[in-house]
Amino acid sequence: MSDSKDPPTNRLGAETSAYLRQHMHNPVDWYPWGEEALNRARAEDRPILVSIGYSACHWCHVMERESFENPQTAELMNQGFVNIKVDREERPDVDQLYMDTVVRLNGHGGWPLTVFCTPSGKPFYGGTYFPPEPRHGMMSFPDLLERISTAWRERRDEVDDSADSIVRALKARPEGVAEGLPGSDALRDAANALLSQADREHGGLGGAPKFPTATSLGLLLAGCDVQPEKDSAATLDFLAFTCREMSRRGLYDQLGGGFHRYCVDDHWGVPHFEKMLYDQGQLVQTYADVWRRTGATDDDLLWPIRETFEWLQREMTGPEGGWYASQDADSEGEEGKFYVWTPSEVAGVLGTERAEAFCRTYGVTRVGNFEHNATVLWDVEREPRERLAAERQKLLAARGERIAPGTDTKRVASWNALTASGFAYAGSLLEDAALLDGATAACDFVLDRMRADDGKLLRVFAGGAARIPAFLDDHAALLDACLALYRAGAGDRYLTEAIATARTITSRFFDEDESDFFLTPSDGERLPHRPRSDHDGAVPNSTGLAVLGLLRVASLTGAGEYRAIAERVIRTHAFSLERAPLGYPTLLRAAAWSERELGAAIVIGPPDADATRKLALSARRNLAPEETVVVVAPGERPDGLDPAWLTGRGLVDDQPAAYICRGTECEITKPGDGL
Repeated sequence: MSDSKDPPTNRLGAETSAYLRQHMHNPVDWYPWGEEALNRARAEDRPILVSIGYSACHWCHVMERESFENPQTAELMNQGFVNIKVDREERPDVDQLYMDTVVRLNGHGGWPLTVFCTPSGKPFYGGTYFPPEPRHGMMSFPDLLERISTAWRERRDEVDDSADSIVRALKARPEGVAEGLPGSDALRDAANALLSQADREHGGLGGAPKFPTATSLGLLLAGCDVQPEKDSAATLDFLAFTCREMSRRGLYDQLGGGFHRYCVDDHWGVPHFEKMLYDQGQLVQTYADVWRRTGATDDDLLWPIRETFEWLQREMTGPEGGWYASQDADSEGEEGKFYVWTPSEVAGVLGTERAEAFCRTYGVTRVGNFEHNATVLWDVEREPRERLAAERQKLLAARGERIAPGTDTKRVASWNALTASGFAYAGSLLEDAALLDGATAACDFVLDRMRADDGKLLRVFAGGAARIPAFLDDHAALLDACLALYRAGAGDRYLTEAIATARTITSRFFDEDESDFFLTPSDGERLPHRPRSDHDGAVPNSTGLAVLGLLRVASLTGAGEYRAIAERVIRTHAFSLERAPLGYPTLLRAAAWSERELGAAIVIGPPDADATRKLALSARRNLAPEETVVVVAPGERPDGLDPAWLTGRGLVDDQPAAYICRGTECEITKPGDGL
């Protein structure tokens, strides 16, 4: 029984979303997204106010404190609107619909997202954060509520016309005809254009605020394969430099491991302290691929991989399995308080002598580099990571006694899959069984625990159960994870699951008339507009990831229908890729592979034999992450694998052998030959 002194709880108290539950004591009459809210809006002919955010969103917390906890503002909301709170991580379809609206109206978007809709859900006005009083040219939120209410009462025809016009605009597709299909040349040109944004002093792309944006780094890595040798070497040098800068400075948690979401400056100094699961696996794959491409010798590219994995296993793994979604930026009402240090705090843990060495190495000063003379740890001396490892462990233990930021414990299918992909790839390159086992466990959790009774994939696991039908991004990321695990040698199950996921993607998300993928399935909830996937950003464009996955499945299985659908989607987006290639790096990478064709290594030999293992490792380190590596015992054929890969191929002189194929040409490699 709850304490009688507890504040009243609104409908959101029955939800499992951490973000929605953060608002369950607001005086706002909140509804979760669903028929109950929409039916009330239709029955009472009320406009809908949709507020969208996520649990680790700093400005979402600010707007809650300033407006949603204010009784007078809440009264305006309750009198004039049906108020719906949406967790964007649970409902990317709703978020995409209304984010597209706000971007079209204002030229930019972000969270919190604030959108006003007709009772049918059609948007007619929107923005992001609104302050409690006029500020910096922004209208106050109470004034906005009053104006929207007045317009609804007195200019209803204009409101309805605006909503219809917005929905028509959302449905419109880019008009134009591409000069040709994008391929290797387009990939090379896009990589060169992206390099024009390179920060040669600090690493990364662009200025403040600076995001790691793994999808853009992935474009540069892919570009290395089609650039002239000299340019490719320079690109790799820049990427290695960027990786070292990101992990030695404030973007990376020097004590606990893991990457923060972005930095507010241009030199990776002060982060926005939230940690998102989706960043971790993508950046791990970037670090591993840079390590592979630069000679597989730079330990500075490896310790961030292992430390990030340790953090995920220590702090982000649910009791049922799977990795949690995020950790907040704020604790005790202050952003970053949990992570920063003063010299006296360090000395209180390490003692004076060791504290001096640590403060010198990690830039901790009396003045500090953050608020209240505190310091975000930067590894300014860049010594080998083993130095001061014991001191870092002691400070990590001491930090654990502080009040920690909140953790959003829901497990998102797509984010778990993206992270599993990264660690499967890294584990296979490093022969690190722990990394591979962790990736396998996360993928298995999605495959085994995040299913509806009919076997369809679900998006979110929270409160002990999975819920919400999965979207294209979930399926595309799961396809990528299964392919990565199969490539890493985790077992034939992942080929079977990859084929099944590819079949689902093409049957439920591909539209024959549009020759394109949609974010929502054909049998999913009907929204005022069926959204497509967004451009690449912090996570890959789901259409691009799906196309890339289908090309890989087609290569493995010989199923031409998957390649045919992938090529149709590439043609559909050819004009957008030509006009704005940097907005779609994942799809551009897929288009280049469609032109070049994926290479493959078929390793024949007893899987447990040392010679087989060495050939497989060499293949994984020499082929690109998207390319195929198959290890098969003599005389066996995994279900689903194209028989052509194995025809006429076996042991050579009774020894394991690798058949390296590019296009129609294959060469044989035996133990000791090298690839």
